Amino acid sequence: MGLFSSRPKTVFPWTQLTSEEQLITAFEESNDKPALFFKHSTRCSISSMALSRFEQNAESLSEICDLYFLDLLEFRQLSNKLEEISNVMHQSPQVIVVKNKEVIYTETHSSIDAKEIERQLR
Repeated sequence: MGLFSSRPKTVFPWTQLTSEEQLITAFEESNDKPALFFKHSTRCSISSMALSRFEQNAESLSEICDLYFLDLLEFRQLSNKLEEISNVMHQSPQVIVVKNKEVIYTETHSSIDAKEIERQLR
């Protein structure tokens, strides 16, 4: 391996959140499988760091919950709707986990902990 060689990056199994209908459906389907929403600002280095750390530690979360990625710059209105239906004030970066239509976990910035989410869901 050379100095600039690196391991190929694994594609994380996100579902892009792009519509209000999709958001409402995710809440409804949380009765069957929990839903995790990651709110990310693509222009923020802190948000990028939190996302990278999350993805490195969340390899098995897709087995136990549906993973939704919300690009805040492109879909800010969905963030507002998520705030409305979850009653969780908007922050970025932010993770909101919903089970049985109820928020069971929410954290922001460096407090986002994939291992803790997994522990709570198992």
